[in-house]
Amino acid sequence: MRYAFAGDRDISVKVLAFLIEKGHSPLALLLSGSKRSSHAQGLSQLSNLPQNMIFEGLSFNNENNIAFLESLELDYIIGIHFPYIISQRILKIPSVGFINLHPAYLPYNRGWHTPSWAIMEGTKYGATLHFMDLKVDEGDIINQKECVILPSDTANSLYQRVKEVELEVFQQSLVDLVSLNPPRKKQLGEFTAHSKADLALIQQINLEENVNAGDLINKIRALTTNDLMESSFFIIDNKKYCVRIDIIEDISNG
Repeated sequence: MRYAFAGDRDISVKVLAFLIEKGHSPLALLLSGSKRSSHAQGLSQLSNLPQNMIFEGLSFNNENNIAFLESLELDYIIGIHFPYIISQRILKIPSVGFINLHPAYLPYNRGWHTPSWAIMEGTKYGATLHFMDLKVDEGDIINQKECVILPSDTANSLYQRVKEVELEVFQQSLVDLVSLNPPRKKQLGEFTAHSKADLALIQQINLEENVNAGDLINKIRALTTNDLMESSFFIIDNKKYCVRIDIIEDISNG
């Protein structure tokens, strides 16, 4: 299996380590740019690739670098939380396809902030390995698994749990990927999708509004991420107060 690896975040390090452990080393490495990257150094060290086979930020779109990737005769480009829109030309480089591991149960929660919207909208949640196409997160599904949303989950805790499900989905799919003929299932029926900017539209709590208590709790836990700037908030006397939540199941009588 000939592949280039495009990734970021801790889940990408785990997936690349798994691939290398199973005897499948990357031929090239695509990394997030320095301002967006969290695990570029770990991926670089793990890949053991020379610097001329490692592309940072959007440099993979450079004409010479595209030609280099084309020369590798890749079966796949494997994307793991790689935060860039991929052009048609890049999508066409691998003979089998550019595949992506997405923290959602597609077709629900295409796009950004998937655990937040799954909690807010009550949609099925999980992890999906799928082919990429020009429309974000709409490509054919290779494999997916549900991650049940617990009443105690915040967006942050759900995201931490779904990363383990993502790894399981990828591990389960390796035999199919190596065969160069992985299954493809069309995404059909109802779907949900959100842009990165959508989260800001729901953050403010109107203190004058009468709301269902359950809806308010769901909103606060959906906006309890690892980033305080994404939290729900209210304003009093022109001062902004951020609201986060910690939900703990009472097992004292269990």
